[in-house]
Amino acid sequence: MPREQLRYDRMVEAALRGVVRDALREVAERGLPGNHHFYLTFRTSFPGIEIPEYLAAQYPNEMTIVIQYQYYGLEVLDDHFEVTLSFNNMHERLVIPYAAITTFADPSVNFALQFQPMAPAESAEVASIPAREAPERKEEAKPAAKLAKVETDAAEDAPKRGEVVALDAFRKK
Repeated sequence: MPREQLRYDRMVEAALRGVVRDALREVAERGLPGNHHFYLTFRTSFPGIEIPEYLAAQYPNEMTIVIQYQYYGLEVLDDHFEVTLSFNNMHERLVIPYAAITTFADPSVNFALQFQPMAPAESAEVASIPAREAPERKEEAKPAAKLAKVETDAAEDAPKRGEVVALDAFRKK
């Protein structure tokens, strides 16, 4: 009988999702330092996602949120985070499991993580387990999350206004 292999890809994936959790936890406790701000892209139909129906209809697959100037009540838990954001001048509470996140970026320091989409069954096993306890899987290994640099413009010091940033460069096609 063949021996099981260590699933380093799963361990790395869980550890990098922990980076997102830790960054959010620091911001929840101390606020955003300096010019730091986060772009988080997540799968809107992922189990455990709680967003208003009109947002789910407007973004049936993925949605990107920005945590920068106007966010309220950021709560960071082991398997998900909750935050209130303003959409069309209405405050809406979002609940987002870390396993639903496909991209995390902090453009102020040229940092980004891209995650492989997880199946809901995998998310239950990996999202709430510390990296050192990630379960073994029998399927073929997939590439783990990738580190990438975020392109910034020279006008980095200019006052920030509402802007849409395409994160397609970080998606694996």
